[in-house]
Order: sequence, then C-alpha cells, then structure tokens
Amino acid sequence: MGGQLPRSVTNATRAQWALVAVSGLLTVLTAVQRDELIRAWAARNPDLAATGAPAPAFVAPAIVCFITFALLVAVLLAFFRAGHPSARLSLTGLAVFFLFAMVVLYQQDPPGLFAVVAVAAVLLDVVAGYFLWHPDTSEFLRGAELADELDG
Repeated sequence: MGGQLPRSVTNATRAQWALVAVSGLLTVLTAVQRDELIRAWAARNPDLAATGAPAPAFVAPAIVCFITFALLVAVLLAFFRAGHPSARLSLTGLAVFFLFAMVVLYQQDPPGLFAVVAVAAVLLDVVAGYFLWHPDTSEFLRGAELADELDG
C-alpha cells in the first residue's frame, strides 16, 4: 500500500523499537550485573544456596530472549506497516507479554537499575498500546484491508 503512513502508525513503530532498545538495555544490565543478580537469587533462596545448588544462568537466557523479541518485532512491524490487521494483534500480544515480564521482574526485587528500567518499560508499553489501537491506526488498517479486497 503506497502513500504516507499515519502518525499513529509511525509512533507505534517507534514505540515498539524503543521496547526492543529497553530489552537490549536489560540484556546488557544482566551481563554487567550478573554477580548482583546471583546474590539477590541466593538471598531469596537461602535453602538452595546452602545446599550448593548452582545459581541459575541469567546472561544466556537474556541474550536469547532479546534476539527472539527483536526479530519478532522486526517481522511483525513489516506486516503492520504493510496494513495487516493481524500484525497489530500480534504486536499487542507481544507488548502484553513484555509488560507481564516487567511486572514479574519488578516483583523479584531486582537491583535498583533493573527496577527503574522495568518501570520505564511499563510506561513505554502503555504508549505502544495506545498508538497500536489509536483510531488513525484502525482507519489505516481498514483502508489497507479495503484496498486488498478491491485488488483481489
């Protein structure tokens, strides 16, 4: 579909990429503050730590989650910007999942910087949802759907 994208679609795209950036920041923080995360885990799980159980891996799963999240966003944004309504639903689902992950992270009493980034991510998630479901975005997706029907 040719033409200029509505501002709401552009802002939704920016918000999604900002969430990817926050996810990347959390991944870097996980690597940099690995020892603090292990100490926090040991403090929450004294029985396991006392038995000599190994601390969970934090860095490798964070990297895998970041790569997966970034690639999903990239693919879904391509479909969204092309006017596919199902991409909006998928991006919304991804944003809800990210929101849930930030709430879980915050409840684990992470080191201070993690908590600050988690709160910022929640706010950014709300902004992304607002632009994904903005009336201009809905109109754009309806117009793309109508254009496809007329072409097909």
